[in-house]
Amino acid sequence: MRTKALLCGTAVVALAAGTASAQELNIYAWADELPAEVVADFEAETGITVTVDTFDSNESLVAKLAAGASGYDLIEPSQYAVQILIKQDLVVPLDHAKLANYGNLPEVFRNVSFDPGNVYSIPYLTGSTGLAYNEDCVDAPITSWKALWDEKYAGRIYMLDNMLAAYIAGLQINGFSANSSDEAEIAKATESLIAQKPLLAGYNSTNFADLVTSGEACIVQAWSGTVIQAMKDNPKVHYVLPEEGGTVWIDGYAIPKGAENLDEAYAFIDYILRPEVAAKVTTLSGVATANSGAKALLPPEIANNPAIYPPEDIVAKADFILDVGAAMKFYQDGWTRVKTAE
Repeated sequence: MRTKALLCGTAVVALAAGTASAQELNIYAWADELPAEVVADFEAETGITVTVDTFDSNESLVAKLAAGASGYDLIEPSQYAVQILIKQDLVVPLDHAKLANYGNLPEVFRNVSFDPGNVYSIPYLTGSTGLAYNEDCVDAPITSWKALWDEKYAGRIYMLDNMLAAYIAGLQINGFSANSSDEAEIAKATESLIAQKPLLAGYNSTNFADLVTSGEACIVQAWSGTVIQAMKDNPKVHYVLPEEGGTVWIDGYAIPKGAENLDEAYAFIDYILRPEVAAKVTTLSGVATANSGAKALLPPEIANNPAIYPPEDIVAKADFILDVGAAMKFYQDGWTRVKTAE
């Protein structure tokens, strides 16, 4: 068993008075957003043994916590999932006094609309949902969601296998907000997604980046962070936010109700709030950090990569997915129709 080592800062001093459980931390995080090397560094510095489980959708995260048997000390919800978890009383308010490095978050990430003042969550990584394409099999640069409905690419198009992600394109291609709660607008988007389905090679949230790298897919709906390695492996792969807007997302850390290892949870949050640690996360994951001091520590090929840090004028056009409340039923019913359509 590792012995504890005190870190500098308020967040970790409390570990000295911890019990045997202070040796453990259980994290539920997005796949590919918490590099193993960063976890190993934290373990080596603190003596805390970390177990990381991963999920591939906010819906899976919320469902697991709602079932009441998570066993996790830290979770990594996206912005609209934070809203849902707060409403369902599944996360606890954070004690910012235990986060010595909280000041490394810029003002823009301290007053996010889904959790003003970061009462329940600490922004960690930010990215976007847009398009990736392989220039070898398209006849012009892709700039619009319309390419996902273009018959000339039939059989070589993939959509994300994620309800709300698919509806981003379905809504925005019709001129609607990706946050729409209007039943008629959602119904129109549903019809667009059903009409698109015969053109698709499939829905894919796992290896879509590999498919566009190899050229098996010409165009894929994509999460920005997932295609960074594809762009490194094949310079002919490009990522863009579509002219209709796409979306920006924030993944952050929160403490679920019933967490047993609170001191360790705060220690980890404070650790990843260090600029040098945040920069390492972005370097290894290819996803932009929310940490204001980290960008200056990044290599130029990352700091200046528009897929990781898109220009502000492009980001300004993007929607920010929030909890749509009761309108979620319209999405769920529509998605069932989409997935069962021939």
